[in-house]
Amino acid sequence: MAAAGDEDVAPALRASLEQYLAHLQVERGLSANTLAAYRRDLARYARHLTASGRTAPDQVAEADVTAYVRVLRSGSDGRAALSASSAARAVVAVRGWHRFWLLEGAVPADAARAVRPPAQPRRLPKAVPVEDVERLLEAAGTGEGPGPLRDRALLELLYATGARISEAVGLDLDDLDTSPGRASVLLRGKGGKERVVPVGSFALGALEAYLVRGRPALVAAGRGTPAVFCNTRGARLSRQSAWAALRAAAGRAGLAQAPHLSPHTLRHSFATHLLAGGADVRVVQELLGHASVTTTQVYTLVTRDTLREVYTTAHPRAR
Repeated sequence: MAAAGDEDVAPALRASLEQYLAHLQVERGLSANTLAAYRRDLARYARHLTASGRTAPDQVAEADVTAYVRVLRSGSDGRAALSASSAARAVVAVRGWHRFWLLEGAVPADAARAVRPPAQPRRLPKAVPVEDVERLLEAAGTGEGPGPLRDRALLELLYATGARISEAVGLDLDDLDTSPGRASVLLRGKGGKERVVPVGSFALGALEAYLVRGRPALVAAGRGTPAVFCNTRGARLSRQSAWAALRAAAGRAGLAQAPHLSPHTLRHSFATHLLAGGADVRVVQELLGHASVTTTQVYTLVTRDTLREVYTTAHPRAR
């Protein structure tokens, strides 16, 4: 993806974008991945504005923002048309940039204030049954050498803690507490927010096996790293490699969902299984690191649907 410094972006917009990204990094502490997403979304917007003859913030009107929403959905700027959810994310980024312009005194009014993201259908998070999770975790540890030990520990930890994949591969040894009875992991989430999540006995066992018998062999191939999860070159495991490990394990386990599984599926399963087991939604919110309980409550809809399905099929007078 081209950066905001492309020649097809007006200089004033280009400079403003760099200022806004610096603001997001310093003032809000956004991660590198989130900043990269903002850059992609806003660079596209800046090119659209420049092509429309808007070369400075104070030239942009509400009609320009509304037109851009249509462009996102249609792809009429020659770039990919976005789904409602992706377009909504891009519009949120655009609105944030406009608010920044207002706060910085670059514009007299916020032209994007009344523009709403495209409506999107509610999609429930997809969890996999406990039995399938167990098959997946078992398959991850199949084979010889440090790789299977690492993959089993990684997937066990993802399911045991509900960690995002970036949080898991970003773990350092100092973030682990393997003390019996109070094992936990320090996760660094969005915006640099930290949370401590307990680690269950199965994940702890897999983690200790990897740290003792797997990690030393992997680290020996590199120059030394504090990372918990390492690749065969002794460096920190990437998100892409972690994804590949999950897909490989799902294939070996023969799971029907294998082509659609992602590390986030284990996070969804973690939350759904906790709520189905009677956990309070506020506790699950803390474990997931959600800023708002509203985000967590979507998982309660999944468990309610399951309860209704069971009731409908099992109760003699439910049908």
